[in-house]
Amino acid sequence: MSSIALEIRQLGGEALPAASEAVPAPKRIVAGFGFWVFLLSDIIMFAALFAAYAVLVNATAGGPSRAELFSQTSVAIETACLLVSSYTCGLMVLAVNARQRGAFYLAAVVTFVLGAAFLALEIREFAAMIARGATPQASAFLSAFFTLVGCHGLHVAVGLVWLVVMMAQVAVKQFQANVTRRLFCFSLFWHALDIIWVALFTVVYLMGIHL
Repeated sequence: MSSIALEIRQLGGEALPAASEAVPAPKRIVAGFGFWVFLLSDIIMFAALFAAYAVLVNATAGGPSRAELFSQTSVAIETACLLVSSYTCGLMVLAVNARQRGAFYLAAVVTFVLGAAFLALEIREFAAMIARGATPQASAFLSAFFTLVGCHGLHVAVGLVWLVVMMAQVAVKQFQANVTRRLFCFSLFWHALDIIWVALFTVVYLMGIHL
């Protein structure tokens, strides 16, 4: 300890802690920073998948093209389900802030149902394409398509499992600090999936139908 700090203590004052005695950052800050790093790394991964899709989109190998495979109605319903689930997820966070368990469970259940509906429609779309012979092995375009869209769908499935776990934790632990922190992280994750889907919907489906 420096002589100045020692003199302050002797006079009854309070010295600032030395660098070696610095208090670590609160857990919520460390966890929040780490989760933002995870989200950014996930976005980088999706950016690479988007780039691969853009390169391979016309490599159909004589097979079906985008306009022949995509259904505007089905994709529009999928998009509506996911976007509305983002809104209900926001309502869920507001209920957490207000410590209202009933409102939390209502918003969480609606978010889960909408997310599950989105996933079911996407699986049905994949099954219909495979039934027509449009499998990932059929062309480079289909390989890139199934990888990009399927990776997003996998993230949605993980998010649904995560939401169920958080609902169980609220039932057991109520709104403890660690539970609310995980719920806020889930909210960030779910909104990030919505943003990625908007980009995916525009690049893959809208441009695929009109080009």
